[in-house]
Amino acid sequence: MDNGGNSSLAEQFAAALDWWREAGVDSDFADSPHGWIAPEVEAEPEKPSVAAAPKPAPAPPAEVDRSNWPTDLGAFAPWWLSEPWLDGGQMGGRITPRGNQGVPVMILVAEPERDDTSELLSGPQGRLLAAMLSAMGLTSDAAYVASVLPRHTPHADWGEAAARGLGDLARLHIALAAPQRLIVFGSNILSLLGHDPANFPAGAGEFQHGGSTLPMLAARDLAVLLERPRWKPVFWQNWLDWTKST
Repeated sequence: MDNGGNSSLAEQFAAALDWWREAGVDSDFADSPHGWIAPEVEAEPEKPSVAAAPKPAPAPPAEVDRSNWPTDLGAFAPWWLSEPWLDGGQMGGRITPRGNQGVPVMILVAEPERDDTSELLSGPQGRLLAAMLSAMGLTSDAAYVASVLPRHTPHADWGEAAARGLGDLARLHIALAAPQRLIVFGSNILSLLGHDPANFPAGAGEFQHGGSTLPMLAARDLAVLLERPRWKPVFWQNWLDWTKST
């Protein structure tokens, strides 16, 4: 075989390799796909499976100290503003109830309105309530207005509130106010008071505390009545039926 031809073939082969190197191809290739961008990660050896430790059961709620709870309505408002237990130590934004003892009706709502500063229900819900009381033939002085929570609390945890004893406190509050009738706005409150909302299909029922019985009307939250006016005639009919039967 001609040596010159072999040298030429070798030079051609070397030149071809140099061209591919300059083009960036200097490695072997295969038909199977390869992760060129992501760096290769060596597989970690499998670890022996370990059973997950069971989550500890939630601690039972601490026993509520009722020794300093108010024993008369006059002491309730100052205690409501200053008692750390009531709201986990948070004092800001608390709004006291308003009204007198022994009035024709007590209004119980879940919480103050968002913009309440010095008076409970001073915004749209309060104006709706005032219009409702006027239609009932009651003046503002004829109602005692109170809330279960001391301040506006969006997305309140009502299960936690019950566990902390706020239902017992609400029952005590009603007993101290001693109204002739009770209107509860909000199904969450019914649960705190020990009533199943499903047991009040017509809205009317009774509140029992300490051996005494009080006529009670369960209604939808005032905010719901504002947002969905179609529920107002339902409340009004329930009110008429309730007052005729009690």
